[in-house]
Amino acid sequence: MREFVQSAEKHSDNIAIVAHGRSHTYEELLASSALFASFLLKGTNDLNEQRVCFMVNAGFDYVKTQWAIWRAGGIAVPLCLSHPLPSLQYTIEDAQASILVVSPQYKSQLKNLAEQQQIRMIVLGANLKMAEQELPTISSDRRAMILYTSGTTNLPKGVVSTHKNLQAQVSMLVKDWKWTDTDSILCVLPLHHVHGIINVVSCALNSGAQCRFLQEFDPATVFDVFKSGDINVFMAVPTIYFKLITHYESLPAHEQIILSNAMKKFRLMVSGSAALPITVMEKWKIISGNTLLERYGMTEIGMALSNPYEGKRKAGHVGMPLPGVTIRLADENYHDVNKNEPGEILVKGDNVFQEYWNKPDATKNAFTQDGWFKTGDVAVLEDGYYRIMGRNSVDIIKSGGYKISALEIEEVLRTYPSIKDCAVVGLENEEWGELVAAAVVSNEIIDIPTLSSWMRERMPAYRIPRKYLVVEDLPRNAMGKVTKNDIKKLF
Repeated sequence: MREFVQSAEKHSDNIAIVAHGRSHTYEELLASSALFASFLLKGTNDLNEQRVCFMVNAGFDYVKTQWAIWRAGGIAVPLCLSHPLPSLQYTIEDAQASILVVSPQYKSQLKNLAEQQQIRMIVLGANLKMAEQELPTISSDRRAMILYTSGTTNLPKGVVSTHKNLQAQVSMLVKDWKWTDTDSILCVLPLHHVHGIINVVSCALNSGAQCRFLQEFDPATVFDVFKSGDINVFMAVPTIYFKLITHYESLPAHEQIILSNAMKKFRLMVSGSAALPITVMEKWKIISGNTLLERYGMTEIGMALSNPYEGKRKAGHVGMPLPGVTIRLADENYHDVNKNEPGEILVKGDNVFQEYWNKPDATKNAFTQDGWFKTGDVAVLEDGYYRIMGRNSVDIIKSGGYKISALEIEEVLRTYPSIKDCAVVGLENEEWGELVAAAVVSNEIIDIPTLSSWMRERMPAYRIPRKYLVVEDLPRNAMGKVTKNDIKKLF
Protein backbone atom coordinates (compact mmCIF):
# COMPACT_ATOMS: atom_id res chain seq x y z
CA MET A 1 0.00 0.00 0.00
CA ARG A 2 2.92 2.33 0.71
CA GLU A 3 3.85 2.48 -2.99
CA PHE A 4 0.28 3.43 -3.97
CA VAL A 5 0.21 6.26 -1.44
CA GLN A 6 3.62 7.55 -2.50
CA SER A 7 2.65 7.56 -6.17
CA ALA A 8 -0.66 9.28 -5.36
CA GLU A 9 1.15 11.98 -3.38
CA LYS A 10 3.54 12.50 -6.30
CA HIS A 11 0.61 12.89 -8.73
CA SER A 12 -1.80 14.61 -6.36
CA ASP A 13 -3.20 17.03 -8.98
CA ASN A 14 -3.72 14.35 -11.65
CA ILE A 15 -7.17 12.94 -12.32
CA ALA A 16 -7.22 9.44 -10.81
CA ILE A 17 -10.79 8.30 -11.41
CA VAL A 18 -13.61 9.26 -13.76
CA ALA A 19 -16.99 7.71 -12.95
CA HIS A 20 -20.67 8.69 -12.76
CA GLY A 21 -19.90 11.89 -14.69
CA ARG A 22 -17.38 13.10 -12.09
CA SER A 23 -13.60 13.36 -11.98
CA HIS A 24 -11.60 12.72 -8.82
CA THR A 25 -7.96 13.66 -8.24
CA TYR A 26 -5.34 11.60 -6.44
CA GLU A 27 -5.41 14.19 -3.64
CA GLU A 28 -9.14 13.52 -3.19
CA LEU A 29 -8.56 9.76 -3.23
CA LEU A 30 -5.87 10.03 -0.57
CA ALA A 31 -8.00 12.22 1.68
CA SER A 32 -11.20 10.18 1.28
CA SER A 33 -9.51 6.83 1.80
CA ALA A 34 -7.68 8.11 4.90
CA LEU A 35 -10.93 9.41 6.38
CA PHE A 36 -12.79 6.18 5.63
CA ALA A 37 -9.90 4.14 7.03
CA SER A 38 -10.35 6.10 10.27
CA PHE A 39 -14.06 5.24 10.24
CA LEU A 40 -13.24 1.56 9.78
CA LEU A 41 -10.79 1.70 12.69
CA LYS A 42 -13.45 3.19 14.96
CA GLY A 43 -10.91 4.41 17.51
CA THR A 44 -8.71 1.29 17.41
CA ASN A 45 -5.08 1.48 16.28
CA ASP A 46 -5.10 -1.26 13.65
CA LEU A 47 -7.61 -3.67 12.07
CA ASN A 48 -4.90 -6.31 12.39
CA GLU A 49 -5.94 -8.24 9.30
CA GLN A 50 -9.67 -8.30 10.03
CA ARG A 51 -11.48 -9.34 6.87
CA VAL A 52 -13.59 -6.57 5.36
CA CYS A 53 -15.99 -7.75 2.67
CA PHE A 54 -17.24 -5.04 0.35
CA MET A 55 -19.96 -5.02 -2.28
CA VAL A 56 -19.42 -1.65 -3.89
CA ASN A 57 -20.14 -0.38 -7.40
CA ALA A 58 -17.23 0.30 -9.73
CA GLY A 59 -15.87 3.83 -9.46
CA PHE A 60 -14.50 6.18 -6.84
CA ASP A 61 -16.33 4.52 -3.92
CA TYR A 62 -14.87 1.14 -4.83
CA VAL A 63 -11.26 2.36 -4.88
CA LYS A 64 -11.75 4.53 -1.80
CA THR A 65 -13.08 1.52 0.10
CA GLN A 66 -10.31 -0.80 -1.08
CA TRP A 67 -7.57 1.68 -0.19
CA ALA A 68 -9.20 2.46 3.17
CA ILE A 69 -9.25 -1.23 4.12
CA TRP A 70 -5.56 -1.56 3.27
CA ARG A 71 -4.60 1.69 5.03
CA ALA A 72 -6.47 0.61 8.18
CA GLY A 73 -4.61 -2.73 8.25
CA GLY A 74 -7.49 -4.90 7.08
CA ILE A 75 -7.77 -7.60 4.43
CA ALA A 76 -9.92 -6.57 1.45
CA VAL A 77 -12.44 -9.18 0.27
CA PRO A 78 -14.35 -7.86 -2.78
CA LEU A 79 -17.74 -9.45 -3.48
CA CYS A 80 -19.16 -10.15 -6.94
CA LEU A 81 -22.07 -7.76 -7.63
CA SER A 82 -23.97 -10.36 -9.67
CA HIS A 83 -23.71 -13.28 -7.24
CA PRO A 84 -26.89 -14.60 -5.60
CA LEU A 85 -27.22 -14.45 -1.81
CA PRO A 86 -26.03 -18.05 -1.13
CA SER A 87 -22.74 -17.35 -2.97
CA LEU A 88 -22.25 -14.06 -1.12
CA GLN A 89 -23.05 -15.74 2.18
CA TYR A 90 -20.47 -18.45 1.50
CA THR A 91 -17.73 -15.88 0.87
CA ILE A 92 -18.63 -13.72 3.88
CA GLU A 93 -18.79 -16.70 6.21
CA ASP A 94 -15.70 -18.44 4.85
CA ALA A 95 -13.65 -15.23 5.15
CA GLN A 96 -14.98 -14.76 8.70
CA ALA A 97 -15.64 -11.11 7.93
CA SER A 98 -16.12 -8.68 10.80
CA ILE A 99 -17.05 -5.67 8.64
CA LEU A 100 -19.24 -5.42 5.54
CA VAL A 101 -19.25 -2.32 3.32
CA VAL A 102 -22.00 -1.95 0.70
CA SER A 103 -23.35 0.50 -1.85
CA PRO A 104 -26.92 1.54 -0.90
CA GLN A 105 -28.71 -0.78 -3.35
CA TYR A 106 -27.16 -3.89 -1.76
CA LYS A 107 -28.21 -3.02 1.79
CA SER A 108 -31.50 -4.93 1.72
CA GLN A 109 -29.85 -7.97 0.15
CA LEU A 110 -27.26 -8.34 2.92
CA LYS A 111 -28.83 -6.63 5.95
CA ASN A 112 -30.33 -9.77 7.50
CA LEU A 113 -27.15 -11.78 6.96
CA ALA A 114 -25.05 -9.08 8.64
CA GLU A 115 -27.38 -9.03 11.63
CA GLN A 116 -27.41 -12.83 11.92
CA GLN A 117 -23.63 -13.02 11.76
CA GLN A 118 -23.18 -9.95 14.00
CA ILE A 119 -21.14 -8.23 11.32
CA ARG A 120 -20.71 -4.46 11.39
CA MET A 121 -22.43 -3.18 8.25
CA ILE A 122 -21.50 0.16 6.68
CA VAL A 123 -23.72 1.63 3.96
CA LEU A 124 -21.90 4.12 1.75
CA GLY A 125 -23.70 7.40 1.17
CA ALA A 126 -25.29 7.34 4.61
CA ASN A 127 -24.51 10.14 7.04
CA LEU A 128 -21.24 8.66 8.30
CA LYS A 129 -19.65 10.75 11.02
CA MET A 130 -15.91 10.46 10.67
CA ALA A 131 -12.95 11.97 12.48
CA GLU A 132 -9.55 11.36 10.97
CA GLN A 133 -7.02 9.54 13.13
CA GLU A 134 -3.45 8.36 12.73
CA LEU A 135 -3.26 5.30 10.50
CA PRO A 136 -1.11 2.24 11.22
CA THR A 137 2.12 1.43 9.43
CA ILE A 138 1.51 -1.62 7.26
CA SER A 139 4.43 -3.97 6.57
CA SER A 140 4.67 -5.58 3.13
CA ASP A 141 4.42 -9.12 4.52
CA ARG A 142 0.91 -8.57 5.90
CA ARG A 143 -2.10 -10.10 4.21
CA ALA A 144 -3.85 -7.60 1.93
CA MET A 145 -6.55 -9.33 -0.11
CA ILE A 146 -8.59 -12.51 -0.44
CA LEU A 147 -10.04 -13.29 -3.87
CA TYR A 148 -12.29 -16.30 -4.24
CA THR A 149 -11.64 -18.66 -7.13
CA SER A 150 -14.47 -19.61 -9.46
CA GLY A 151 -14.98 -23.02 -7.87
CA THR A 152 -15.98 -24.92 -11.04
CA THR A 153 -15.24 -28.31 -9.44
CA ASN A 154 -15.28 -27.62 -5.69
CA LEU A 155 -16.37 -24.83 -3.37
CA PRO A 156 -14.42 -21.62 -4.07
CA LYS A 157 -11.14 -21.18 -2.20
CA GLY A 158 -9.98 -17.86 -0.79
CA VAL A 159 -6.65 -16.88 -2.38
CA VAL A 160 -4.65 -14.82 0.11
CA SER A 161 -2.15 -12.27 -1.25
CA THR A 162 0.14 -10.07 0.83
CA HIS A 163 0.95 -6.44 0.11
CA LYS A 164 4.30 -7.67 -1.22
CA ASN A 165 2.55 -10.08 -3.59
CA LEU A 166 0.26 -7.35 -4.92
CA GLN A 167 3.08 -4.86 -5.39
CA ALA A 168 5.11 -7.47 -7.28
CA GLN A 169 2.14 -8.21 -9.54
CA VAL A 170 1.60 -4.52 -10.27
CA SER A 171 5.22 -3.38 -10.64
CA MET A 172 6.12 -6.09 -13.15
CA LEU A 173 3.22 -5.07 -15.42
CA VAL A 174 3.90 -1.34 -15.03
CA LYS A 175 7.48 -1.97 -16.13
CA ASP A 176 6.77 -4.47 -18.91
CA TRP A 177 3.77 -2.69 -20.42
CA LYS A 178 5.36 0.80 -20.15
CA TRP A 179 2.72 2.48 -17.97
CA THR A 180 3.13 6.26 -17.43
CA ASP A 181 1.18 9.02 -15.71
CA THR A 182 -0.14 10.17 -19.10
CA ASP A 183 -2.07 6.95 -19.68
CA SER A 184 -5.84 6.62 -19.42
CA ILE A 185 -7.66 3.28 -19.29
CA LEU A 186 -11.32 2.29 -19.46
CA CYS A 187 -12.38 -0.39 -16.96
CA VAL A 188 -15.23 -2.64 -18.12
CA LEU A 189 -14.22 -5.68 -16.05
CA PRO A 190 -15.74 -6.96 -12.80
CA LEU A 191 -13.78 -5.93 -9.72
CA HIS A 192 -13.77 -9.17 -7.74
CA HIS A 193 -11.19 -10.66 -10.11
CA VAL A 194 -7.44 -10.17 -10.51
CA HIS A 195 -7.79 -8.94 -14.12
CA GLY A 196 -9.80 -5.85 -13.23
CA ILE A 197 -8.28 -5.21 -9.79
CA ILE A 198 -4.58 -5.62 -10.65
CA ASN A 199 -4.08 -5.27 -14.41
CA VAL A 200 -6.46 -2.35 -14.90
CA VAL A 201 -7.16 -0.37 -11.73
CA SER A 202 -4.03 -0.99 -9.66
CA CYS A 203 -1.57 -0.59 -12.54
CA ALA A 204 -3.20 2.70 -13.52
CA LEU A 205 -3.29 4.09 -9.99
CA ASN A 206 0.26 2.95 -9.21
CA SER A 207 1.42 4.95 -12.24
CA GLY A 208 -0.39 8.23 -11.64
CA ALA A 209 -2.58 7.42 -14.65
CA GLN A 210 -6.33 7.85 -15.08
CA CYS A 211 -8.93 5.10 -14.72
CA ARG A 212 -12.39 5.56 -16.20
CA PHE A 213 -15.27 3.30 -15.17
CA LEU A 214 -18.41 2.07 -16.90
CA GLN A 215 -21.12 0.68 -14.62
CA GLU A 216 -22.00 -2.07 -17.07
CA PHE A 217 -20.62 -3.25 -20.38
CA ASP A 218 -22.35 -1.92 -23.48
CA PRO A 219 -20.58 -2.00 -26.89
CA ALA A 220 -22.08 1.30 -28.11
CA THR A 221 -21.01 3.13 -24.93
CA VAL A 222 -17.51 1.62 -25.07
CA PHE A 223 -17.12 2.78 -28.66
CA ASP A 224 -18.35 6.27 -27.74
CA VAL A 225 -15.57 6.47 -25.15
CA PHE A 226 -13.07 5.21 -27.74
CA LYS A 227 -14.14 7.95 -30.17
CA SER A 228 -13.79 10.65 -27.51
CA GLY A 229 -10.01 10.23 -27.59
CA ASP A 230 -9.88 10.24 -23.77
CA ILE A 231 -8.24 6.83 -23.36
CA ASN A 232 -5.22 5.09 -24.86
CA VAL A 233 -5.17 1.72 -23.04
CA PHE A 234 -7.84 -0.99 -23.02
CA MET A 235 -8.01 -4.47 -21.49
CA ALA A 236 -10.78 -7.02 -21.80
CA VAL A 237 -11.64 -10.70 -22.06
CA PRO A 238 -12.14 -12.43 -25.45
CA THR A 239 -15.92 -12.42 -25.02
CA ILE A 240 -15.93 -8.62 -24.84
CA TYR A 241 -13.79 -8.29 -27.96
CA PHE A 242 -16.15 -10.69 -29.75
CA LYS A 243 -19.15 -8.53 -28.79
CA LEU A 244 -17.36 -5.33 -29.82
CA ILE A 245 -16.52 -6.85 -33.21
CA THR A 246 -20.15 -7.92 -33.71
CA HIS A 247 -21.38 -4.40 -32.89
CA TYR A 248 -18.72 -2.80 -35.13
CA GLU A 249 -19.82 -4.96 -38.07
CA SER A 250 -23.41 -3.72 -37.61
CA LEU A 251 -22.40 -0.05 -37.98
CA PRO A 252 -22.60 2.00 -41.21
CA ALA A 253 -19.31 2.22 -43.13
CA HIS A 254 -18.67 5.89 -42.26
CA GLU A 255 -19.04 5.18 -38.52
CA GLN A 256 -16.67 2.22 -38.85
CA ILE A 257 -14.03 4.50 -40.40
CA ILE A 258 -14.33 7.05 -37.59
CA LEU A 259 -14.07 4.34 -34.98
CA SER A 260 -11.14 2.57 -36.61
CA ASN A 261 -9.20 5.84 -36.87
CA ALA A 262 -9.80 6.48 -33.16
CA MET A 263 -8.63 3.00 -32.13
CA LYS A 264 -5.42 3.27 -34.15
CA LYS A 265 -4.28 5.94 -31.65
CA PHE A 266 -4.31 3.47 -28.71
CA ARG A 267 -0.87 2.45 -27.48
CA LEU A 268 -1.94 -0.85 -25.90
CA MET A 269 -4.84 -3.30 -26.06
CA VAL A 270 -4.69 -6.50 -23.98
CA SER A 271 -6.72 -9.71 -23.88
CA GLY A 272 -6.78 -12.27 -21.06
CA SER A 273 -8.67 -14.42 -18.52
CA ALA A 274 -9.52 -16.93 -21.25
CA ALA A 275 -7.89 -18.24 -24.42
CA LEU A 276 -8.01 -15.66 -27.23
CA PRO A 277 -9.31 -17.24 -30.44
CA ILE A 278 -6.96 -16.47 -33.33
CA THR A 279 -9.96 -15.47 -35.46
CA VAL A 280 -10.90 -12.77 -32.90
CA MET A 281 -7.32 -11.51 -32.74
CA GLU A 282 -7.13 -11.24 -36.54
CA LYS A 283 -10.51 -9.48 -36.89
CA TRP A 284 -9.66 -7.02 -34.11
CA LYS A 285 -6.38 -6.12 -35.81
CA ILE A 286 -8.21 -5.37 -39.05
CA ILE A 287 -10.78 -3.05 -37.44
CA SER A 288 -8.57 -1.39 -34.79
CA GLY A 289 -5.04 -1.49 -36.16
CA ASN A 290 -3.98 -3.08 -32.84
CA THR A 291 -2.47 -6.51 -32.36
CA LEU A 292 -3.94 -7.65 -29.06
CA LEU A 293 -1.34 -8.45 -26.42
CA GLU A 294 -2.21 -11.83 -24.96
CA ARG A 295 -0.89 -12.76 -21.55
CA TYR A 296 -1.30 -15.55 -19.00
CA GLY A 297 -2.14 -15.38 -15.33
CA MET A 298 -4.49 -16.57 -12.62
CA THR A 299 -5.84 -15.54 -9.23
CA GLU A 300 -2.97 -17.20 -7.35
CA ILE A 301 -0.14 -15.51 -9.27
CA GLY A 302 -1.44 -12.38 -10.93
CA MET A 303 0.28 -12.41 -14.33
CA ALA A 304 3.22 -14.67 -15.18
CA LEU A 305 3.65 -14.65 -18.96
CA SER A 306 3.15 -11.92 -21.53
CA ASN A 307 3.69 -11.29 -25.20
CA PRO A 308 6.15 -8.42 -25.60
CA TYR A 309 5.01 -4.81 -25.54
CA GLU A 310 7.68 -4.08 -28.12
CA GLY A 311 8.36 -6.95 -30.50
CA LYS A 312 6.41 -9.75 -32.13
CA ARG A 313 3.10 -10.76 -30.55
CA LYS A 314 2.51 -14.33 -31.56
CA ALA A 315 -1.07 -15.42 -32.19
CA GLY A 316 -2.16 -18.34 -30.05
CA HIS A 317 0.74 -17.81 -27.64
CA VAL A 318 1.01 -16.04 -24.28
CA GLY A 319 4.62 -14.91 -24.60
CA MET A 320 7.43 -15.23 -22.11
CA PRO A 321 7.99 -14.80 -18.34
CA LEU A 322 7.44 -11.34 -16.89
CA PRO A 323 10.24 -9.66 -14.86
CA GLY A 324 10.78 -11.47 -11.57
CA VAL A 325 8.83 -14.58 -12.57
CA THR A 326 10.47 -18.00 -13.08
CA ILE A 327 8.69 -20.69 -15.11
CA ARG A 328 9.18 -24.45 -15.50
CA LEU A 329 7.27 -27.02 -17.55
CA ALA A 330 6.99 -30.33 -15.72
CA ASP A 331 5.59 -33.84 -16.18
CA GLU A 332 3.25 -35.70 -13.80
CA ASN A 333 6.16 -36.32 -11.41
CA TYR A 334 7.22 -32.65 -11.53
CA HIS A 335 10.41 -33.35 -13.47
CA ASP A 336 11.32 -30.96 -16.31
CA VAL A 337 9.94 -32.07 -19.67
CA ASN A 338 12.12 -32.44 -22.74
CA LYS A 339 12.43 -29.66 -25.31
CA ASN A 340 9.26 -29.08 -27.37
CA GLU A 341 7.22 -31.34 -25.08
CA PRO A 342 4.11 -30.07 -23.23
CA GLY A 343 4.14 -29.87 -19.46
CA GLU A 344 2.35 -28.30 -16.50
CA ILE A 345 3.33 -24.69 -15.82
CA LEU A 346 5.11 -24.29 -12.48
CA VAL A 347 5.74 -20.77 -11.13
CA LYS A 348 8.02 -19.08 -8.59
CA GLY A 349 8.28 -15.39 -7.73
CA ASP A 350 7.15 -12.66 -5.33
CA ASN A 351 3.90 -12.53 -7.30
CA VAL A 352 2.81 -15.98 -6.05
CA PHE A 353 0.09 -15.94 -3.39
CA GLN A 354 0.72 -16.83 0.26
CA GLU A 355 -1.99 -19.40 1.01
CA TYR A 356 -5.55 -20.57 0.60
CA TRP A 357 -7.56 -19.07 3.44
CA ASN A 358 -7.95 -21.58 6.30
CA LYS A 359 -7.06 -24.49 3.99
CA PRO A 360 -3.57 -25.70 4.93
CA ASP A 361 -3.92 -29.01 3.09
CA ALA A 362 -5.04 -27.34 -0.13
CA THR A 363 -2.16 -24.85 0.22
CA LYS A 364 0.37 -27.63 0.71
CA ASN A 365 -0.99 -29.58 -2.28
CA ALA A 366 -0.77 -26.48 -4.49
CA PHE A 367 3.04 -26.43 -4.28
CA THR A 368 5.78 -28.92 -5.10
CA GLN A 369 8.09 -30.00 -2.29
CA ASP A 370 10.67 -27.44 -3.44
CA GLY A 371 8.20 -24.55 -3.51
CA TRP A 372 6.93 -24.29 -7.11
CA PHE A 373 3.25 -23.35 -7.50
CA LYS A 374 1.38 -25.90 -9.60
CA THR A 375 -0.92 -23.98 -11.96
CA GLY A 376 -2.74 -26.99 -13.42
CA ASP A 377 -2.31 -25.46 -16.87
CA VAL A 378 -0.44 -27.28 -19.62
CA ALA A 379 1.78 -25.41 -22.09
CA VAL A 380 4.53 -26.00 -24.62
CA LEU A 381 7.50 -23.71 -25.36
CA GLU A 382 7.81 -22.89 -29.06
CA ASP A 383 10.59 -20.60 -30.32
CA GLY A 384 10.76 -18.76 -27.01
CA TYR A 385 6.97 -18.26 -26.70
CA TYR A 386 4.71 -20.32 -24.44
CA ARG A 387 1.52 -21.71 -25.92
CA ILE A 388 -1.26 -22.75 -23.54
CA MET A 389 -2.79 -26.11 -24.39
CA GLY A 390 -5.41 -25.93 -21.65
CA ARG A 391 -6.09 -26.98 -18.09
CA ASN A 392 -5.14 -30.47 -17.02
CA SER A 393 -8.65 -31.08 -15.74
CA VAL A 394 -10.86 -29.77 -18.56
CA ASP A 395 -8.83 -28.83 -21.66
CA ILE A 396 -6.48 -31.81 -21.93
CA ILE A 397 -8.52 -34.75 -23.21
CA LYS A 398 -7.03 -38.22 -22.79
CA SER A 399 -8.52 -40.33 -25.56
CA GLY A 400 -7.21 -43.62 -26.98
CA GLY A 401 -3.78 -43.08 -25.46
CA TYR A 402 -3.44 -39.55 -26.88
CA LYS A 403 -3.29 -36.28 -24.94
CA ILE A 404 -5.40 -33.89 -26.96
CA SER A 405 -5.66 -30.12 -26.55
CA ALA A 406 -9.29 -29.00 -26.65
CA LEU A 407 -8.13 -25.45 -27.45
CA GLU A 408 -6.43 -26.57 -30.68
CA ILE A 409 -9.62 -28.26 -31.90
CA GLU A 410 -11.66 -25.16 -30.98
CA GLU A 411 -9.39 -22.94 -33.07
CA VAL A 412 -10.09 -25.06 -36.15
CA LEU A 413 -13.83 -25.31 -35.51
CA ARG A 414 -14.12 -21.52 -35.25
CA THR A 415 -12.95 -21.18 -38.86
CA TYR A 416 -15.94 -23.21 -40.14
CA PRO A 417 -18.21 -20.71 -41.95
CA SER A 418 -21.44 -21.17 -39.94
CA ILE A 419 -19.88 -21.66 -36.47
CA LYS A 420 -19.81 -18.50 -34.32
CA ASP A 421 -18.19 -20.07 -31.24
CA CYS A 422 -17.53 -23.48 -29.73
CA ALA A 423 -16.26 -25.46 -26.75
CA VAL A 424 -14.61 -28.87 -26.86
CA VAL A 425 -14.74 -31.26 -23.88
CA GLY A 426 -13.89 -34.85 -23.03
CA LEU A 427 -16.79 -37.17 -22.10
CA GLU A 428 -16.15 -40.28 -20.02
CA ASN A 429 -16.11 -43.35 -22.23
CA GLU A 430 -15.25 -47.00 -21.45
CA GLU A 431 -13.59 -47.68 -24.82
CA TRP A 432 -11.63 -44.46 -25.34
CA GLY A 433 -11.19 -43.18 -21.79
CA GLU A 434 -12.62 -39.89 -22.94
CA LEU A 435 -14.58 -39.10 -26.07
CA VAL A 436 -13.95 -35.80 -27.86
CA ALA A 437 -17.19 -33.78 -28.02
CA ALA A 438 -17.95 -30.27 -29.27
CA ALA A 439 -20.71 -27.79 -28.46
CA VAL A 440 -21.01 -25.30 -31.31
CA VAL A 441 -22.88 -22.00 -31.48
CA SER A 442 -24.64 -21.36 -34.77
CA ASN A 443 -27.75 -19.66 -36.12
CA GLU A 444 -27.86 -22.10 -39.02
CA ILE A 445 -28.60 -25.81 -39.40
CA ILE A 446 -25.28 -27.64 -39.43
CA ASP A 447 -24.89 -30.85 -41.37
CA ILE A 448 -22.73 -32.92 -39.00
CA PRO A 449 -21.34 -35.40 -41.60
CA THR A 450 -20.24 -32.45 -43.75
CA LEU A 451 -18.60 -30.79 -40.76
CA SER A 452 -16.83 -34.04 -39.80
CA SER A 453 -15.48 -34.44 -43.35
CA TRP A 454 -14.29 -30.83 -43.28
CA MET A 455 -12.52 -31.44 -39.95
CA ARG A 456 -10.82 -34.61 -41.26
CA GLU A 457 -9.17 -32.52 -43.95
CA ARG A 458 -7.59 -30.33 -41.26
CA MET A 459 -6.82 -32.54 -38.25
CA PRO A 460 -5.72 -36.11 -37.47
CA ALA A 461 -8.61 -38.53 -37.01
CA TYR A 462 -8.04 -39.02 -33.28
CA ARG A 463 -8.69 -35.30 -32.65
CA ILE A 464 -12.00 -35.13 -34.56
CA PRO A 465 -15.04 -34.72 -32.27
CA ARG A 466 -17.18 -37.87 -32.12
CA LYS A 467 -20.21 -35.97 -30.78
CA TYR A 468 -21.59 -32.54 -31.63
CA LEU A 469 -24.24 -30.41 -29.99
CA VAL A 470 -25.60 -27.18 -31.53
CA VAL A 471 -26.46 -24.58 -28.87
CA GLU A 472 -27.64 -20.97 -28.82
CA ASP A 473 -24.87 -19.87 -26.48
CA LEU A 474 -22.16 -21.28 -24.23
CA PRO A 475 -22.42 -21.16 -20.41
CA ARG A 476 -19.92 -18.71 -18.94
CA ASN A 477 -18.82 -17.34 -15.58
CA ALA A 478 -18.68 -13.65 -14.56
CA MET A 479 -15.40 -13.14 -16.44
CA GLY A 480 -16.83 -14.53 -19.68
CA LYS A 481 -14.86 -17.79 -19.40
CA VAL A 482 -16.68 -20.87 -20.69
CA THR A 483 -17.56 -23.25 -17.83
CA LYS A 484 -16.71 -26.60 -19.38
CA ASN A 485 -18.17 -28.73 -16.64
CA ASP A 486 -21.53 -27.17 -17.54
CA ILE A 487 -20.84 -28.02 -21.21
CA LYS A 488 -20.36 -31.69 -20.24
CA LYS A 489 -23.75 -31.65 -18.53
CA LEU A 490 -25.38 -30.51 -21.78
CA PHE A 491 -24.31 -33.78 -23.37
